[in-house]
Amino acid sequence: MAPTEPKYDFPAATRTAPIFSPGTGKDEALVIFVLGGPGAGKGTQCANLVRDYGFTHLSAGDLLRAEQDRPGSQFGDMIRTYIKEGTIVPMEVTIQLLENAMNEEIKKSGNRLFLIDGFPRKMDQALKFEQAVVPSKFTLFFDCPEKVMEERLLSRGKTSGRADDNLESIKKRFKTFEETSMPVVDMFEKEGRVVKVQATAAPEKVYEDVQKQFRERGIQPKHS
Repeated sequence: MAPTEPKYDFPAATRTAPIFSPGTGKDEALVIFVLGGPGAGKGTQCANLVRDYGFTHLSAGDLLRAEQDRPGSQFGDMIRTYIKEGTIVPMEVTIQLLENAMNEEIKKSGNRLFLIDGFPRKMDQALKFEQAVVPSKFTLFFDCPEKVMEERLLSRGKTSGRADDNLESIKKRFKTFEETSMPVVDMFEKEGRVVKVQATAAPEKVYEDVQKQFRERGIQPKHS
């Protein structure tokens, strides 16, 4: 008898109102999107914010990589192909994985502060997530020249084991980011919902700027 294929449904794909309100109380969630080109240092800065501010860090890329390796996943081969090509996985998959991870974290710890890293990568993702899950507070955007990011990624590729840390994939990822993610940043910037940080300095200097920007927006460290 053939094994049963896992059943998936995507409630987020058809929902027309968010399941959370913005905030940190019951039925609320505070979400900050974290964007920047590949190698801009998003992961390092997210780790600092988790430590000092109590955020839960959700990486869209990590969730997709975990799903592609999950035994029995019907999306594994598809996700693997998209990641290798440096292109964008269908938003229904990514948004549902993020929503599931948020619900799991709230159920487990009660924490309602989320950094969503590497998402939204396309305009339709941004609009659908805010329509179906929760409107974000703002987007934290790490601005970094392509040459600097390329050097960082090639260096990381020596030890990361990631299939996309090679020059061919890196070039594709830069092109994808510029064409599809920058319009998202521009849209949120017009709405006054972008915090832009220059990401060329040493990580500790970049973090000082992040903390200053958070203070100006009333977000305090958990032990302040």
